[in-house]
Amino acid sequence: MNDTLEEIADNAKAEKPDLAWRLIGGAVAMGVGFATRKLIEYGWRKTTGKKPPANPESLEVGLAEAVGFAVVMGVGMEVARIVATRAAAKRYQAWSSAAAKATSHKV
Repeated sequence: MNDTLEEIADNAKAEKPDLAWRLIGGAVAMGVGFATRKLIEYGWRKTTGKKPPANPESLEVGLAEAVGFAVVMGVGMEVARIVATRAAAKRYQAWSSAAAKATSHKV
């Protein structure tokens, strides 16, 4: 609790991701989300022989099918998001540290 206001502000700046990373992370998440959804739907059709439920909440869709699709889609999307975000973060970190080194050598 002995932190000064300046130290607290510096910590907040250090924890806040910069604009470039937020844009890159958002673009990666959107692209991976789209591709993963298409891949999961394709896998569902090949595995079950049926189209994925368009509206799992509909009473026309069986409970087991609705829950199964929700679980597969939820887990698949989250795993893909985690993997893609971590890979993008590694790339961005390598790129930003290389850019920082290049900039520091010019000064």
